[in-house]
Amino acid sequence: MPADLAVIGLGHLGLPLAQAAVAAGIQTVGYDTDPCAVAELNAGRTHVDGSLTPADLRRMLAGGFRTALDPAELGRVRTAVICAPTTFGADRTLDLRAVAEAARALAGRLRPHTTVILESAAHPGTTGEFLRPLLEEGSGLRAGRDFHLAYSPSRTDPGNRTHSFAATPKVIGGLTPACTESAAAFYGRLTDKVVRARGLREAEMSKLLETNFRHVNIALVNEMAVLCHDMGIDVWDVIRCSETKPFGFQAFRPGPGVGGHGIPLDPAPLPYAGLRMVSLAREINAHMPGYVIQRSTTLLNEHGKSARGARILLLGVTYKPDSGDQEGSPAHEIAGRLMDLGAQITYHDPHVPTWRVHDQPVPRADSLYEAAAHADLTVLLQHHHTYDLQGLAVKAQLLLDTRGATPAGAAHRL
Repeated sequence: MPADLAVIGLGHLGLPLAQAAVAAGIQTVGYDTDPCAVAELNAGRTHVDGSLTPADLRRMLAGGFRTALDPAELGRVRTAVICAPTTFGADRTLDLRAVAEAARALAGRLRPHTTVILESAAHPGTTGEFLRPLLEEGSGLRAGRDFHLAYSPSRTDPGNRTHSFAATPKVIGGLTPACTESAAAFYGRLTDKVVRARGLREAEMSKLLETNFRHVNIALVNEMAVLCHDMGIDVWDVIRCSETKPFGFQAFRPGPGVGGHGIPLDPAPLPYAGLRMVSLAREINAHMPGYVIQRSTTLLNEHGKSARGARILLLGVTYKPDSGDQEGSPAHEIAGRLMDLGAQITYHDPHVPTWRVHDQPVPRADSLYEAAAHADLTVLLQHHHTYDLQGLAVKAQLLLDTRGATPAGAAHRL
């Protein structure tokens, strides 16, 4: 059966979009090249941590959502949204191979008057200078004349029930004003507010600003945390006081590192100056797992113990609370470096049944309090709300809280 919408890429970007479309009554087909992912979705199970619940998927399937491995399905839709993953390669350049694969799959089936939208994180210029030629060469059609082309930065926050898809404004920038209006008409069916950018590059640059805003501000409070610790100042109390200012301040909080799918984008590879502050923020945030190791070994030494042979319990190994998503979580690096120092690592996380570091399984603690009492050091890396931190502080021999979630004086805080 023909669909109104094709979501290309059924990962952490595509699934929330498909869910919103189905909820709005739009006939939606999800295209992905991974047979295992498609099979999981058809069975009512999500392959993406922290995205949709089995109940969410059941509602989508009951609402007419279907998946496809055959790219021929892409030639039967009015709107196609590319949600392919983009990651950094070893040389820190953005890997657009998945976007190119999606574009080629779509181009051979692209029909006139179709609206094509890119949601993948990308540098300014990607939609017009990278995606557009692939679509035009593969289809023989011309963007802006035969089909509409636009960019809309994804604004997903897995597990966030407050800021739903419908309640989050959607930014749209098209190749032409007509392209913008066509994309706006589509997203207007899904969200309460559509924000029109002047063009493709403005919409792409807004994604860069939003993502880097988070990383730069986290880097600032991470540096403040280190400085405050050295000066004997409670950084968490400093933040508590500062966030009472009703203007000119937004509270960010330090932590053991930065994870998640929102990668910091720097336009340095493009033919204009990069953002020096973004590079510095990346460097600062990348230092935080090492700082957690430093604080951990210092605490052990102060209590007459060495990291070698120490029993260390890590609590919460995901990148955000109350989610099973481990994308970019600093827990993996912290565990690996502690293991390299000779520590005996165990972990506890209610959302992660198994965990591997250095390609080895890490023992999972069954009883949290018993494990904390047995460990020489317990390190809170992620504050899942199921954790009773006051009770944990009583049971643990030594507790390092990297999230500032324990009551003042109950633990050593970052």
